[in-house]
Amino acid sequence: MHDKTPMHLATRCVHAGELDDAQGSPHTPLYTTTTFKFASTEAILDVVEGRAAGSLYTRYGLNPTIQSLEAKLASLEGAEAAFAFCSGMAAETALFLAYGREGVVCIGDAYGGTLELLADQLPLFGIDTHLILGSELDRLEDLLAGGARLVFLETPTNPALEVFDLAAIAEKAHAHGALLAVDNTFASPVNQQPLALGADFAVHSATKYLGGHSDLTAGALMGSQELLAPIFGWRKNLGSMPAPETCNLLARSLRTLVVRVRQQNASAQAVAEAMQRHPRVRRVLYPGLPDFPGHDLAAKQMSGFGGMLTIEVDADTEGTAAVVDRLKLFAIAPSLGGAESLVTQPVTTTHHGLSETERERRGINGAMVRLSVGLEDAEDLIADLEQALSVASG
Repeated sequence: MHDKTPMHLATRCVHAGELDDAQGSPHTPLYTTTTFKFASTEAILDVVEGRAAGSLYTRYGLNPTIQSLEAKLASLEGAEAAFAFCSGMAAETALFLAYGREGVVCIGDAYGGTLELLADQLPLFGIDTHLILGSELDRLEDLLAGGARLVFLETPTNPALEVFDLAAIAEKAHAHGALLAVDNTFASPVNQQPLALGADFAVHSATKYLGGHSDLTAGALMGSQELLAPIFGWRKNLGSMPAPETCNLLARSLRTLVVRVRQQNASAQAVAEAMQRHPRVRRVLYPGLPDFPGHDLAAKQMSGFGGMLTIEVDADTEGTAAVVDRLKLFAIAPSLGGAESLVTQPVTTTHHGLSETERERRGINGAMVRLSVGLEDAEDLIADLEQALSVASG
């Protein structure tokens, strides 16, 4: 392959960011080193003052294992640079503290912890936050005109899979001098490229699809070098750096990202279609279904519809819990994106911390069951859901 030939995503997942090793390892070795030595005072000052690249101190991120991972992460989103974090929430916190001090607008549903951070904790620092629903997008113009300088959203959203037009929102934000950050966790870089659609940042809970095996906790933030630069100090001094061992494990997982996500896309589509035909399911929320409200937009800005779907059971909260409790292959757990399929009622886990009034405002009810489709055969997952739904009652 010629050096200037652009590599496709699966190739970049394997090769991007890998550092040459004298012993011939095809992968960057794990450097558990916390601090690195220098031949002279001049040499260490060159790194400290930014005149030379190099390893220095792991909490700063200046460690070969971390830097190799970050180069791979940046490549996946088509970004100039990336920062690794100890969690997705750590990445969001650093982003909000660096760029949200003039006001943050969060559009639509988001992870419950994100909503709690925005609604309850950032205001303690004098940061104005505005949480608007997807049906309230007409408010965005006034909020931007009022001075908000960071727009944040998920698409598809958690848990209703609502899809937002990233190009249109980016254009509106930029017209007011604001930035757009997109939580791309649900979609993953395989299915969606927010930066190519105009966003300034892509944020990930790398615990989910990027990690892919439910065995690590990490976060990632991708963007231009210029925009990421002010975030460096927040990550460093908040102590938000992941351990080299975690970075090494995450780099391992990224090498199989494309094959995993493509399989999960296909299986989730099959599960969604089967659940749509089931008499005890009121509705299925999945962008891959032609009658889903955001289907056309998703087909336009995504290359796959993802491994997440939400079904609404024809039952009350307790009846829905009985369905969940009967599942055998789907494990009851609050996370997503792993090799194993997971299930949760958002009212009991991801959005349990929201008030009942706020959940009602967002349309999150006890009959909702969020499914993270793993790597099992779709036929087995469908059979598991069908046997569990046999107990559903209104």
